[in-house]
Order: sequence, then structure tokens, then C-alpha cells
Amino acid sequence: MISPENLRKDVDFTYSKLQELHPKLYWYISKQELGYKFDSIKNTINKPLNSVQFYFKLQPVIAQIKEGHLSLRIPSKRFSRKEIKVLKNKKGLFGRFEYRLEGDHLYFTENKDSIENIKPGTELLSINDEPVSKYIRKYSQLINSDGENTTFQPYYLNDVFFNFYVAEKGILDSAKIETLYESERKQIVLKRESKNKNELEKEKVNRKRTPEKKINDYVAFSNSYNRSFKFLDKDSTIAYMKIKSFSGTFSRKFYKETFSKIKNANSSHLIIDIRNNYGGSLSEINNLYSYLAKEPFVLIKPAELTSKTSPLKTNYFRRVSPLQYALKSLAYPGYFFYQVFSVYKGDNGGAYYKMKENRSTKPKEDTFSGKIYVLINGSSFSASSVISSKLKYDKRVVLVGEETGGAHDGTVAGFYSYQKLPHSKIEFPIGLLLVQPNIDFEEKHRGVIPDVEVKESLQNIIDKKDVQLEWILNDIAVHR
Repeated sequence: MISPENLRKDVDFTYSKLQELHPKLYWYISKQELGYKFDSIKNTINKPLNSVQFYFKLQPVIAQIKEGHLSLRIPSKRFSRKEIKVLKNKKGLFGRFEYRLEGDHLYFTENKDSIENIKPGTELLSINDEPVSKYIRKYSQLINSDGENTTFQPYYLNDVFFNFYVAEKGILDSAKIETLYESERKQIVLKRESKNKNELEKEKVNRKRTPEKKINDYVAFSNSYNRSFKFLDKDSTIAYMKIKSFSGTFSRKFYKETFSKIKNANSSHLIIDIRNNYGGSLSEINNLYSYLAKEPFVLIKPAELTSKTSPLKTNYFRRVSPLQYALKSLAYPGYFFYQVFSVYKGDNGGAYYKMKENRSTKPKEDTFSGKIYVLINGSSFSASSVISSKLKYDKRVVLVGEETGGAHDGTVAGFYSYQKLPHSKIEFPIGLLLVQPNIDFEEKHRGVIPDVEVKESLQNIIDKKDVQLEWILNDIAVHR
């Protein structure tokens, strides 16, 4: 437990670091309003709290800054090697299902293991006699969006709901749940089961990195690929590329091989699916854009910092072993001078960071000249929004789906300063770069609005019916 006095000091520390490091702190909230919120939270701290309790108190204030990248790290228990080994050999309690949030309701959409015969479309009403709606309302306050966007929160909360629950309740071996399906309520006890020999062996095989897994960026945890490509018709006229994350890993080889296949097939249409893509590497989206552009382009505007010393506050020696510390110490002079010489003074006197993405890039030889559709939704965030905004501004694509979760006019991310609150020890990464697409800004504080809005329903997901992709295929068929 941490004393109220020390917790209030942590609140002051949080606000002072934001003011020092964040280059666009008052983008969506005024300085006066934010200062008032930090003062108000201090006035409510009148008893000792542990770090998890303090997180649930302070994070809602951070969320009201309305910067999607800005968030305290959830405090979690440090496990011993023995405990980790035991958990690795067991299946998840809630993680074996897929879910969908609709308002204050949480529905199962997939049950691959047929656990307790829970059918897709079943509502999860309560966990251990506590209504799920209570947790949804509580956890919704913890999630930032970019500006006034409202599409991001349901997707992100859907992904992290049980992260919050475990942080609050701990890792459980069992849980009593109440469900509702077609007016029938059921009480079910979920249990954490051990993995059998075949499952453990399969995991071991899946972890092996083959050339295909490298190029398509295989993720063992979810047994899926971050990148995939195929043709959607027998004549190879419609190329389809699914990118779940701009991870950067082997991406250059993937795009080189993929666009070569598209050119050789003489495809007339390209669909790029970046739904449920939280973003990632600016270098990757710049490279991808070079296969879509018809003329030289500049992806982003100069990246702004709060000061010329900001890049030196990234906690270079964070989380390193003694050996890593020794090696990084040898490399530090090179790192120091690289960061120093990467900063320059702008015409307005501000500090800016040199990046290849704010210089002119030429289109690739295999650049695609046909019609391009891009699928987006509320879970298209950060780099996904940057490239969507740029493509829309350049009138290069037709955007289909729903408003992106990331802002139309850019975001604050790039690289981070990893702060640690002195008394609660909560980690607080703060983005140091203002990254904005090279466009004329709308100043609407919204995400990237699609050219054609197509929303999917809960029933669409249960039926595995992709209405957004279907719209594109129908549009192609009509205009052929």
C-alpha cells in the first residue's frame, strides 16, 4: 500500500513529465481543463492504495487527454520461473473464446474448442456473480481514443477487456459465469485446463520459423500471420492483401514478391485490408505507399519534438541484463551522437527529428496502376490511419468500411520516453514525436472517414459474412 501523500506526488510527476515531453499535449483538451482534472484527482486520494488500485484511479484522467497512444502500463504480478512454466502448460480461462462488444453487452462470437457448448451469439452476463456490464463501464473509462473518435474504444476494449479483469482480479483457475442464449440463462463453471501432449508438441512445431513464416510474419501466440496475399478470382484480376500489423519484420521482401506477382498477373484491382491493424512501422507504410504512388511523394510532415534533447530521454538502458548493459554502454556514444545530429531547428524555431519518411520517395518499378480499395474500421489505428489519410488525400484509393480509430490529422508516437512513477512504480511511456501525414488538415478531431461506409453487425461476424469485402467485390463486378 502506498500513502496518499506519495500517490499525490506520483500524480504531480505524471503531469510534469507530460508537459516536459509530449509535443501536442493540449491538442484535444485545454491546458486549464487538464490542469483541473489532475488537481481534482489529487483531492480524491485520501487513503492508501496499492499500484493496481492507483492505476484504475489515474488512468481515466490520462484517457481524457484523448491521445490513443498515451496510457499507463497496467501493473501486474511478477511471476517466478516455476509459475511461468505452470501457466505455459495450461490453456487460457477466457482467452479461448472470441468476443464482440455491443454497448454494455459482451457476446461470444467463436468457441473453437466447443467449451461447455457455448454457442456464438451467447451473451456473457456475469463473472463470479458480478455483472459484465459493470466492468465494461469501468474499463471504458481507461481507454484513450484520438480526439472525438468513437469507433476505436469498442474494438480495443474487446481486445484488452480480460487484461484489465486479470489485473484487477488476478489469474484465476476457474470462474463461474452466467450466459444468455435465446432467452435461456445458464450457470457455467469455466476451468483452466492443462494442455495435452499433442497440443504442447504442436505449439513447439508452430514456433519454428520457416521462410514462409518469416516473410508473412507468423505470430505463434495467435497461430496467424500478420501479412498474407492471394487472388480472389480464378483469372487473378483481383489481388487481395491482408495486413494485420505494420510490424516491419521481413516486410520489404513480402511487398517486393507480392507486387511482382500482381504485375505478372496483370491484375486490374487491388484490395488492401488494414482492418484491425493497430499500426506499427512508418518505414513499412512508406515502402508500401511506394508501390501505390504514381509519382514521387512525401509521406509525413516534419516530425516535431518538445525540445532538442527529447530523443535523449528514451531510457536507453531500460530493462537490460548486466551483459546487455555492458554492450549497450559501448554502443552509447554512437547512439548519443546519432540522436543529437538527427534533431534540427525548424523555420518556426521548434525542434524537429530527421526521418526518411518526410523526404521525397520515388515509386517502385512494380507500382500498381489499377484501381485500389482499402478496407478500414475502428481498429485501424496509428500507422494504419496515417497511410489511410494520405491515400485518401491523394485520391489514390476508395476507402471502404468505417471511420478509423486513429486520427485523420496524425498522432504522437514515433519513439517513447519510458517513465516510471516514483512511488507506485507504474510505467508510463510517453510518445516524443508528432507524426502527421503530408496533407491539408481537417481539424475535425476525427478519424479517417471512409468514402463508402459499410458497417458489420454481430450477426455478420457470427455468420462469418464479410459485408465490407462483399461490397467491394460487388462494386468491381458492376463496373467491369
